Amino acid sequence: MAEPIRVVVTGAAGQIAYSLLFSIAKGDVFGKDQPIILILLDIPPMLPVLDGVVMELQDCALPLLREVIPTDKVEVGFKDIDAAILVGSMPRKEGMERKDLLKANVAIFKTQGQALDKYAKKTVKVLVVGNPANTNCLIASKSAPSIPKENFSCLTRLDHNRACSQVAMRCGVSSDKVKNVIIWGNHSSTQYPDVHHAKVNVSGSEVSAYDAVKNDAWLRGDFISTVQLRGAAVIKARKLSSAMSAAKAICDHMRDIWFGTKEGEFISMGVYAAGNSYGIPEDLIYSFPIQIKNKTWKVVDGLPINDFSRAKMDATAAELVEERDTAMDFLSQ
Repeated sequence: MAEPIRVVVTGAAGQIAYSLLFSIAKGDVFGKDQPIILILLDIPPMLPVLDGVVMELQDCALPLLREVIPTDKVEVGFKDIDAAILVGSMPRKEGMERKDLLKANVAIFKTQGQALDKYAKKTVKVLVVGNPANTNCLIASKSAPSIPKENFSCLTRLDHNRACSQVAMRCGVSSDKVKNVIIWGNHSSTQYPDVHHAKVNVSGSEVSAYDAVKNDAWLRGDFISTVQLRGAAVIKARKLSSAMSAAKAICDHMRDIWFGTKEGEFISMGVYAAGNSYGIPEDLIYSFPIQIKNKTWKVVDGLPINDFSRAKMDATAAELVEERDTAMDFLSQ
């Protein structure tokens, strides 16, 4: 049996974590033969709730789960960890400006970045989920200068999965028959779900998404806005934000980091934009098409980009630049 790996989940008393922890502990993410020590980090008022989560994880009687450590201390939470899933963040409250939200989250992710820098393994893989995820990820990375920038990513896999599912439903196929959709840019309503390079397997043969869907107006209109606004639609219906689907996307994202992407396929991840071939400003965490091998990601370069896509890719980049600049002001204060 392998040595246990140490995985921290922040915001561990929250509803995304509640859907996520079971999947991690039973081997869906890091492998069916990989023992796990789970560290559950949350703020002090949530510790009684965390105790209940620990009890439930114990009661699942999962053979891979070696230990569960609930804590409100970053020095415990980030000690010698192999993977960090940063779910906890300050949620946007009614009447809150995006600027106020950024300010609160800069403080959180600066602290967590510094703790990663001080306590975590230098090989740690860090996934930022808490919103605004791209900019929170950038702040965490900048606050952890001794950890390679490539080790940080943010979650746009939920948007990617939403896009796959919309195309699949439209074509009357299962979602695993759709591949190579791309989420460009920010995990916000400016993100650009792009299917110009996507393929759909229809009755055993692969065709382009445009040929499979046969409705260009839908693909350039309602499809894009449905994916962009899906989170808000879930909140409106459920009165709570996406949890089950977010947890599934986190599992997909981390499993791909650990085990790699399939040959000839790419997924979407928010990563450091340095050295990209798409003219995206470098000092951003931006979602690109990504392939992963040996726990190392690379941007799929050289895909042809038409004018329609270009405008949307640039618009979401502009929002990220503005977010970054605002956040950097707070960071320097």
